[in-house]
Amino acid sequence: MGKLTLKIDDLSAEERLDLLERLWDSLSERPDDVPLTAAHREELDRRLEELERDGPCGIPWDEVVRQIRERGP
Repeated sequence: MGKLTLKIDDLSAEERLDLLERLWDSLSERPDDVPLTAAHREELDRRLEELERDGPCGIPWDEVVRQIRERGP
C-alpha cells in the first residue's frame, strides 16, 4: 500500500475536526499501542488510587441536565 499524502492546510476546519476525531477513535481502539510517559503512568495510578479510596465524585448526569434546564435560555 502506498503512502497517503494529505495537505492539512487544504482542509476546512470541519474536515480537520473530523480527521482529528477519526484519528483519536483509531487510537482508542488499541490503547496498548499508545505509549505513556512515566509521569502519565504515575498520574493515572494516582487518580485510580483516589477513585478506589474516595469513590466516584462529581455530579450525576441527571443533575447536570436539571441545572442546565433551570438556567433557561
